Parts: sequence; C-alpha cells; structure tokens
Amino acid sequence: MAKTTCFDVAYYFLKQCDDNSGDLISNLKLQKLVYYAQGFALAVLDEPLFSDEIEHWTHGPVIPTLYHHFKSYGNQAISTSDIDFDINIFSKEQQQLLKDVYNVYGQFSAWKLRDMTHEDAPWLNTETNEIITQSAMKEYFKTLTV
Repeated sequence: MAKTTCFDVAYYFLKQCDDNSGDLISNLKLQKLVYYAQGFALAVLDEPLFSDEIEHWTHGPVIPTLYHHFKSYGNQAISTSDIDFDINIFSKEQQQLLKDVYNVYGQFSAWKLRDMTHEDAPWLNTETNEIITQSAMKEYFKTLTV
C-alpha cells in the first residue's frame, strides 16, 4: 500500500511552479497531473503513489478529497507560497517518475489535459461518478510506456 498520499503528489507538482513565473496550476490541471502520475506509477513502478480513489467526473478523472481541498480556488491558480513539502518522502524512482510526468504533461493547459483524459480508456470505460480502478489504469498506462 502507498505510504504517500494524493496531497504529497499534488504538492510535488505545485512546488514545480513559482507564483511569480506565470507557470500556474489550477485545481483542474492538478487533478489531471496527479491522475497521470498515478497511472504511470502503476504501470512503471508496479505500485500506486497513493491509495485515494480516482473517480470518473464530467471533466475527467478526479480525486474527490484533493478536489474538495482546493475547490475554493475555483478555476484560478493554486497558491504555492505556503506549501511545506519535502521531496524525500518519495523514493528516487518515484521522484524521477514525477519529474517525467511533469516534463511531459505539465506543459499543457488544464483544458488540454481534460480533453486528453477524455481519450483515455480508464475514463472512457468507467461510468460517471464511479471509481476508476487501479487495474484499469495500470493496464492502460502500460500501453503508453516503452
């Protein structure tokens, strides 16, 4: 079982941003980055980064606890100034995976990521408000790795 949480993964991505740089992350974008991180962790590391469930929502995969934590930001950027985070809670392999996910997917807008997840089998094959299973994610994300 994962020792880290969806919040740890979210804080990793948020700490990649600088409030002053213009490289900002909204709740929608954060949800998609955390989803991609979990999917690739399942496929590449053969273990989840976190145990929180991911659900099929209208705008793609969502971790409800993470969504509700940041929903006060609406569609605005989440402030990173008061996040206290230690990257060493992740193994070296997890850190590399998170870096790779951010380098590939972090460049896209929230809405582009939303649209991309709407093409992913785990989301497509799950009913609205149902849990997207880790097994479905692992099977799909294995097809995206070399």
